[in-house]
Amino acid sequence: MDAAQVLEIRRALRSVGVPIWIDGGWCVDALLGRQTRAHADLDIAVHRRDVGTLLECLAELGYTYTGDENTTDFNFVLARKSDGGSVDVHVFEFDEDGNSIYGIAYPSDSFTGVGTIDGEEVPCIGAERMFEFKTAYPPARKDVRDVRALGERYGFDLPPDYRE
Repeated sequence: MDAAQVLEIRRALRSVGVPIWIDGGWCVDALLGRQTRAHADLDIAVHRRDVGTLLECLAELGYTYTGDENTTDFNFVLARKSDGGSVDVHVFEFDEDGNSIYGIAYPSDSFTGVGTIDGEEVPCIGAERMFEFKTAYPPARKDVRDVRALGERYGFDLPPDYRE
């Protein structure tokens, strides 16, 4: 998934009034202000009320539901055959007090980040939460690089599994 594909999705969804927040590896790169590695997909967070419009909009761009065995109503993948683009959709909903009541249990302060992809500002998961999310599971090599880069950029203390 390259920067042009990411921005195409962001712009298309923005044009139909669907706010998204970049998550995952592209979020890390957005927070760093530069692409640091190749990305197999784009992870996005979207409010439950916007899922229908998101599906319609991305279908117009050629993205279709993959429906693999890990699919749920609140976490699913859309793929585009023409270029291999893949979007991992994370759906959430909060009650009026900011408590997670559906889908991915994002803390309510997760959506505070602003990053840059290919010179364009994008909303994303905030740096502190992204660091927390990336260190919440046993790391793959790419996660170690991501966590180290976030730690260096934002002054976060690295957990032992992420130190050299």
